[in-house]
Amino acid sequence: MLRAFIGLVKKEFIQVVRDRNMMRIIFLMPVLQLLIFGYVANTEVKLIDLDVYDYDNSSRSRELARAMRAGDYFVPQYTHGSVDDIERRFMNSSAEMALIIPEDFSEELTRTGRVTIGLVADGTNSNNAGIGMGYAGRITGRFAREITGAEMPIDLRYRLLYNPEAESVYFMVPGLVAALLTMVTVMLTSMAIVRERESGTLEQLMVTPISTPALLLGKIVPFAILGLVEMTLALTFGILWFGIPFAGSFPLLLLLSGLFLLTTLGVGLFISTVTSTQQQAMFFAWFFFIFALLTSGLFTPIANMPEWMQYLTWLNPMRFFLSIVRGIMMKAAGPGDLLAEIYPLAVFGLVVFGFSTLRFSKRVT
Repeated sequence: MLRAFIGLVKKEFIQVVRDRNMMRIIFLMPVLQLLIFGYVANTEVKLIDLDVYDYDNSSRSRELARAMRAGDYFVPQYTHGSVDDIERRFMNSSAEMALIIPEDFSEELTRTGRVTIGLVADGTNSNNAGIGMGYAGRITGRFAREITGAEMPIDLRYRLLYNPEAESVYFMVPGLVAALLTMVTVMLTSMAIVRERESGTLEQLMVTPISTPALLLGKIVPFAILGLVEMTLALTFGILWFGIPFAGSFPLLLLLSGLFLLTTLGVGLFISTVTSTQQQAMFFAWFFFIFALLTSGLFTPIANMPEWMQYLTWLNPMRFFLSIVRGIMMKAAGPGDLLAEIYPLAVFGLVVFGFSTLRFSKRVT
């Protein structure tokens, strides 16, 4: 009995060591995940894009704008338009907050020792908005004490757009919907095709009159439909149970979700061409999902990541789809507002799906 047990253990070790793909998964994947977690998992909120509407245009108002740079919490950028542009800037993700300095700022601060300024925040990410408003309150308070010596000479009036109650669930649920669609379609596509190859039925299908494109579509279309159905169910549950608003167009969301599916189905298809077992496919699909989740901006703002990691997030289609889902749901964003997300998502989807299709065709012919 003992000899049989030892022999079986040796056999399993030999099989694992001989499988180069499995060895890479066992030792390389954990190292890569540690690197990603180490650089990406950062709970600080910094480098907030802050539009400055300076209607006073005095030396004092410019000093206040410069003070907002302290600690790298904000990236102030002067905006010469009207405050009516704030929502448009938030809609296309050009800014996250807006500081409004009235035209009598310097005069009132000198004459009465008190003045009111405005701060408007994009509330789709209630956590970042709340932290940013806290930063702004401390910075303006310190600035005022240095100028006047008084404790509270500046009254900072806050306004939160799209999420006035600052409900964190409004931010998380749309993100989790995007995560579910990513996980389901990548894993199902990669493992289903590998399962056919493992059982030998893929070769049997290839000797039938069915063409390779028809075979490919027949394998991935059901997963695309399942993904869209699951996304719809998750959205319905979030709206009915959590009371999350849906301000935009559902057909537009479905259309852009189909564009996103080109990327996830393409990644799943690619994984199926570089793996030979369902176990390997599951590991690779899970690693891609973890990378996509961490670098999407769901848990950590992309601006807080190291610069080289920020460039790496451009290889993550979930980053763009996440902005699309939140923009449509909470801001009623239209196609014109989402062009910065649609273009890279379309390019990524066409390239990945096209390359994976060609690779799959070569593997089965």
